[in-house]
Amino acid sequence: MAASWRLGCDLPVLRCLLGFGGGRGLGLVKGAPFGRGAGWRGLHSTQWMRADPIKILMPSLSPTMEEGNIVKWLKKEGEAVSAGDALCEIETDKAVVTLDSSEDGILAKIVVEEGSKNIRLGSLIGLLVEEGGDWKHVEIPKDVGPPPATAKPSVPPPSPEPQISAPVKKEHTPGKLQFRLSPAARNILEKHALDASQGTATGPRGIFTKEDALKLVQLKQMGKITESRPTPAPPIAPTAPLPSQATAGPSYPRPMIPPVSTPGQPNAVGTFTEILASNIRRVIAKRLTESKSTVPHAYATADCDVGAVLKVRQNLVKDDIKVSVNDFIIKAAAVTLKQMPSVNVSWDGEGPKQLPFIDISVAVATDKGLITPIIKDAAAKGIQEIADSVKALSKKARDGKLLPEEYQGGSFSISNLGMFGIDEFTAVINPPQACILAVGRFRPVLKLTQDEEGNDKLQQHQLITVTMSSDGRVVDDELATRFLESFKANLENPILLA
Repeated sequence: MAASWRLGCDLPVLRCLLGFGGGRGLGLVKGAPFGRGAGWRGLHSTQWMRADPIKILMPSLSPTMEEGNIVKWLKKEGEAVSAGDALCEIETDKAVVTLDSSEDGILAKIVVEEGSKNIRLGSLIGLLVEEGGDWKHVEIPKDVGPPPATAKPSVPPPSPEPQISAPVKKEHTPGKLQFRLSPAARNILEKHALDASQGTATGPRGIFTKEDALKLVQLKQMGKITESRPTPAPPIAPTAPLPSQATAGPSYPRPMIPPVSTPGQPNAVGTFTEILASNIRRVIAKRLTESKSTVPHAYATADCDVGAVLKVRQNLVKDDIKVSVNDFIIKAAAVTLKQMPSVNVSWDGEGPKQLPFIDISVAVATDKGLITPIIKDAAAKGIQEIADSVKALSKKARDGKLLPEEYQGGSFSISNLGMFGIDEFTAVINPPQACILAVGRFRPVLKLTQDEEGNDKLQQHQLITVTMSSDGRVVDDELATRFLESFKANLENPILLA
């Protein structure tokens, strides 16, 4: 009875006794007595304790993700796992995301080790067993095997020297003169089966003209010349390819495929060093290429005076409120989108869509590439709230800790290179969005203005140059111009942003 009570407390065994063992049924033979015979011995064997493992597959963690990299496993084999626990860190095409467990159990097998790259979606990366299960003897399902390991770049074998065949020279028939034929003369001669050597070339620089060919036709009709039958060329016997001749040039001719350099050794002449691209870099390259090749970019530029913004910023600093000029730009763009909803649109391949939200994507440069965390409902946020959101999201982006919902979507993008000393630039649209605003640095400019009495005077202004790239399919030049006019008015008058 004590043994039966202990077995009754064991969850996997109890499930199998009740008939929920996935067809295994604890290995009992139908009709065999349940006692201390064969059935009792089988109940204590290892095979009876096994249950079907729970597969951990490479998930899709972003809409554009096709494969991922295992950065680090946060659990070890044999370690207990509860629902919601972090299993591993996966590098997607956007960021490093933590994969959480949806089941309770024990991590029985790590199929794909950390550091593995380019794991396709749906590939088996690990196995879980239920609590109390035999995790040491778990078997990898036969229908799902581990993905093939990514081969490391190897030095390609030296390409064989191209075999250069000897040029076939046209042999001149002895006794025949060679003429330069005009197109009309060539057609006439071919039509009447005549040869130019039967006549005389009278054209400039020895060209056999149409008139010369017509004279030959007349002579043929008078019977003074006969048709010229081409003699069939004797068959050319195949010959062995001649060895390539050395051509005059540099002592190290450029190879057809440059060999890969050896790590830790100086580069030899004609070699290169291969740079492994991360998932993020590859996706950025793919999306930028698609954007520039499929989206008709239109550009509009305007200068904005940020003198009033700088004064407001200085006043806020006195109250220990730290905000940046970029925070005002984000707010001004959001307010302008609210005033002009016809610009707050996207193109999804089938046509334009009006977006009900104003979410501003802010470009952040990281070591792994550019990523655009999103300021949700930016038009309804205050300047300080926008500043706090930008700081928090930028830190998470650089640490690779952004959640998918923090960088997916957005209705309008802003890229600011002013802190790098760039005056102005143009940015590439991030589909399916329709616009992106490129912001340069603010710089002092002297402008001629008039005072209250009408006297001219030179006054220093702080200007920034903004360039909007817009999708010409949904935001035409006129609409983009009006947007920039409204944006300029809102930014130059911070009171309108309240």
